[in-house]
Amino acid sequence: MAKRRWYHYAIGLAIIAAGWEALAIGLQKPVMPRLADAMTVFVTALTDGPLLEHFAYSLYRVSMATVFSLALGVPLGLYLGRTGGAIGNTLVYLLHPIPKVVFLPVIMAGMGLGDASKIFLIALVIFFQIVVTVKDAAAGVAQGLIRSVQSLGGGERAIYRHVILPASLPGIFTALRLSTGTAVAVLFFAETYATRLGLGALVWEAWAMHLYGLMFTGVMAMALMGFTFYVFLEWLERIICPWAEAQR
Repeated sequence: MAKRRWYHYAIGLAIIAAGWEALAIGLQKPVMPRLADAMTVFVTALTDGPLLEHFAYSLYRVSMATVFSLALGVPLGLYLGRTGGAIGNTLVYLLHPIPKVVFLPVIMAGMGLGDASKIFLIALVIFFQIVVTVKDAAAGVAQGLIRSVQSLGGGERAIYRHVILPASLPGIFTALRLSTGTAVAVLFFAETYATRLGLGALVWEAWAMHLYGLMFTGVMAMALMGFTFYVFLEWLERIICPWAEAQR
C-alpha cells in the first residue's frame, strides 16, 4: 500500500475540479453549476447554514451501522472462512445478491420511521460485504501456520487469536473501506424518507426546490465523509498491520 502524500490528493482534486468545470461548461444548465458557485454555496451552508447539523446526523447513522455490521460480520466471516461450512456459505451466497433496499417497506413497518430503520437498512447492506470479504481472507490463511499452532497444543481459540485474526486483519480493513463507501451511498436512499435532517434529506429537498448549488453542497459533504472514513482506515491499517504494507 503506497503511502499517499499531500500532493497526491492535490493532483486528484485538481483532476476532479477540471472535470467538473468541463462538464458545467459543456452542459450550460443550472443543474450543473460552475465549481466556484457550488463552493460559495458550500461555504455559506457550512458557516451560516444547517450543513453541520445534517452532517452530524448522517455521520451518526453511518457510524452506528458500520459498528453493528462489523461486530456481527467479522466473527461470522472468520468462522465461515475457517470451517468452510457448506450450509453457511450457501446461505451467504444466496442472500448476498438480493438488493436489500427492497425490504425497506418491511423495515419501516417493523422499526418505524426513525433512526433505527435507517441504521438497520445501511447495516443490512454492508453486513454481507463484510462477511464475504472477511470469509475469503480467513479462507486464504496458509494451513502451515494453523498446523504449527496445533503442533504446539493450541486449540481453536488459539488458532483464531494467533493465526486467523491477525492474518485476516488486512482483509477486514479492505471490507471496512468497501463497506463505508457503500454505506455513504445507501445513506442517501435511507435519508430520503420521513426525515428532514441528514445529508440525503438535504440533497433531496434541494433537488426538489431546484436549488442545485445546495444540492451539490450535500453531495460534496457526503463525498467528504466517505473520503475521511477511507483515509482514516488506511492510516489505521498502517498502524495495526505494518507487516501487510511491508509485504505489498
